[in-house]
Amino acid sequence: MKNRSITKNYQNLLDSIGNLLQEARRKTYQQINSILTKTYWEIGRHIVVYEQENNEKADYGSKLLDMMAKDLRKKYGKGFSRSNVFNFRRFYLKYPKIQALPGFLSWTHIVLLLSIEDNLARSFYEKECIVSHWSTRELERQINSALFERIALSKDKKGVLKLASKGQRIEKPEDAIKDPYILEFLGIPENYHYSEKHLEQKIIDNMQNFLLELGKGFSFVARQYRISLNNKHFYIDLVFYHRILKCFVLIDLKIGMINHQDIGQMNLYLNYFKKEETVEGDNEPVGIILGAQKDHILVEYALGGISNKLFASKYRLSLPDKHLLQKAIERVIVK
Repeated sequence: MKNRSITKNYQNLLDSIGNLLQEARRKTYQQINSILTKTYWEIGRHIVVYEQENNEKADYGSKLLDMMAKDLRKKYGKGFSRSNVFNFRRFYLKYPKIQALPGFLSWTHIVLLLSIEDNLARSFYEKECIVSHWSTRELERQINSALFERIALSKDKKGVLKLASKGQRIEKPEDAIKDPYILEFLGIPENYHYSEKHLEQKIIDNMQNFLLELGKGFSFVARQYRISLNNKHFYIDLVFYHRILKCFVLIDLKIGMINHQDIGQMNLYLNYFKKEETVEGDNEPVGIILGAQKDHILVEYALGGISNKLFASKYRLSLPDKHLLQKAIERVIVK
C-alpha cells in the first residue's frame, strides 16, 4: 500500500513538472513570436521610410525588392525571399499600429491575412482568428471557402460593416446558419453518385472540419439519433448542441432537392425534442435540412406558419467562386 502511495505521489510530481515545462515553452514561443513579429514590422517601416525619402516605389516587381532580398539573404541567411521582404513592407502599410495586432498570431497567420485585399474581409478574419483561436490551416480554409462573403450575403450594409468590425456574433439561431455550407473537405467529386449514408459517413470521418464549417459553438452529440412514436422509429442523421445558443441542433441530410415532406419530418423531430429532450436552461431546438439543391419558393411556402426554428440550406462539394461572391458583397455595400 505504501509503495502504491509513493508511486502515485511520484507520478503527480512528474505531472507537475511536465505542466511547468509546457507552460514555460508556451510562454517562450509566444515571446519569440512577438519579438519576430515586431521585428518584421520594423523592417517594413524602414523600407517605407526609405521609399519616401528616396522617392522609390517598392511594388512586388521592383528592382529595389530584388536587391534588398539578395543582400539581406547574403548577409543574414534564410528568411529574406523577395516575397517575405514584400510582406514586411505590406505588413507595416496594412497595420501601421502594431499594437492593434494580437501577439499570439504567428507570422504565417499574418501573411495569410495580408493576402486578403479587401479591408472588411481582412478585419473579419482577424477578429474570428482571435476569438476562435484558429490554426493557420483553419484560417486558410475559412478564407478559401469565402466564409466572410457567405455570411455577409445575408446582411445589409450596416450588418456587413458590423461583421467586419466585430466578427460573427451568435445571438439568435439565424446568426449560426449558413447558406450554402461548403463541404469540399469530404473529397466527394461533384458528379459522383453517392448516398445519404455515404455522405453522413464522410461527415463523421471529417468531423473536425465539419465543426469548423458549422461555426463557433457547435458540439457533436450523436448520429442516427433514434426517436420512437407509437412503435414507429425515426432516425435523425446528426445531432449537435450549441453552447452559445443553449439548444440542440438537428441536421437532416438530403442528397437531392429539399421538399416539403423533409420540412414536415424535421418539424416533427423538433416538436419531439422540444417536449422530450430539452431540460431546464435549454432553449428550443433548431433544425437544419441540408440538401444538395433547394427550391426557394417551395421552401418559403413550406416553412410558412411553422413556429419552430427550422432552416433549409444547400451544401456544395467544391469551393465557391470567391470573385462572384465579392461582387455580390460590393453591390450590398454601395446600396
